[in-house]
Amino acid sequence: MRAHPLHKYFRTLPTAFCPGCGNGLVAGALLRAIAKAGVDFQKTVFVSGIGCAAWIPSPHFLADSLHVAHGRAIPTALGVKLRRPELTAIVVGGDGDLAGIGGNHLLHAARRNADLLVVMVNNLVYAMTGGQVGPTTPKDLPTPTTPYGNPEYPMDVAHVVASAGANYVARWTTAHLGELEKALVKALGKEGFRFVEVVSQCPARVGGRLAMTPVEVVRWLRARAKAVGRAGPEDIEVGELADRENPGFLRALKEVGRG
Repeated sequence: MRAHPLHKYFRTLPTAFCPGCGNGLVAGALLRAIAKAGVDFQKTVFVSGIGCAAWIPSPHFLADSLHVAHGRAIPTALGVKLRRPELTAIVVGGDGDLAGIGGNHLLHAARRNADLLVVMVNNLVYAMTGGQVGPTTPKDLPTPTTPYGNPEYPMDVAHVVASAGANYVARWTTAHLGELEKALVKALGKEGFRFVEVVSQCPARVGGRLAMTPVEVVRWLRARAKAVGRAGPEDIEVGELADRENPGFLRALKEVGRG
């Protein structure tokens, strides 16, 4: 039997992901993008915090990885990049980890244009700890901590990161794997802060409350997705939100004192 082309990137381990979870789709898109972008996998370090999406690189990827405290993946990755600038540093995490617990780090890494690729898997809730309401939970969605529906409006994380100064920001869903892969390839070829949000199904915590199967949720994601500038309040805006060529943080540091 011929081996799958991505097998060389994986450790042979059982997965903790629920059946129908979108994390496997994100993992495949990221690894295919790394291969197409010509990134040296042996000179790549993955950093993740706490949550379902944090398990994508660690322990599954056959590469160096750091699994750190909740919300602290970005500053850890920036420390790695400053000490070993020749490495490609990639952060993978969920919306609760990166936008909730680690929101301050996300904001200032974008402001600094830190030389990192951050992939945020947005499954709309704090999934690993029970499906509690999070910063991206849609208004009126019931959760264990908002049983009568979320009274708050969600944070548009991709727009916040773009406004803060990131060089590249894109948002896609697990129903747009081809577009997601192209965005990741493009992001890997740029310097500075690059942020790719992936809106993903969570069959255990969200799909059940919506009475939808994983396949139905993916169809729902595709139906709600609208291109940048055409999305309404109830839609998922997909596409590129920022594409700049500003100097990354490392290049800016090298220029200190040279002016």
